[in-house]
Amino acid sequence: MSYSVHQETIEIQTPGRSTQNVTQLVNQVVAHSCIDAGQCLVFLQHTSASLMLCENADPDVCRDLETFFKDLVPDGDPRFVHRAEGPDDMPAHIRSVLTHNSLQIPVTEGRCALGTWQGVFLWEHRARPHRRRILVTVAGHRQAKGGDTPDSIA
Repeated sequence: MSYSVHQETIEIQTPGRSTQNVTQLVNQVVAHSCIDAGQCLVFLQHTSASLMLCENADPDVCRDLETFFKDLVPDGDPRFVHRAEGPDDMPAHIRSVLTHNSLQIPVTEGRCALGTWQGVFLWEHRARPHRRRILVTVAGHRQAKGGDTPDSIA
């Protein structure tokens, strides 16, 4: 076996405040890496959106989370001074701080070791559409191929 690191950027166009299931895109990066066992780090390069590991079978879960956050951090709250990009600007930053901008997922047998009902979601916190970048880094061991032996792999 040899240790390897593979990195790719995924770009997602969001329609505005919403959740986007990016599990398949993350799994494609893991497949490209040819890493059999290791870790997958999923990192969102933005401060007004977030990542979440969430229920992937019932869209009501994401809808209910959005309802909860609308009440918790309402747009246009008069207490917020930062409004450079509109009434949803500071609430989007607060939402991202309360959630996650990165996820670490084990890789087993060349795939993300997610549970049956788990999915990776990009959660857009801004009201208008945005182009978001997710950096996916997969690190771990590659299985020896063909005639390779542990002694012959550099």
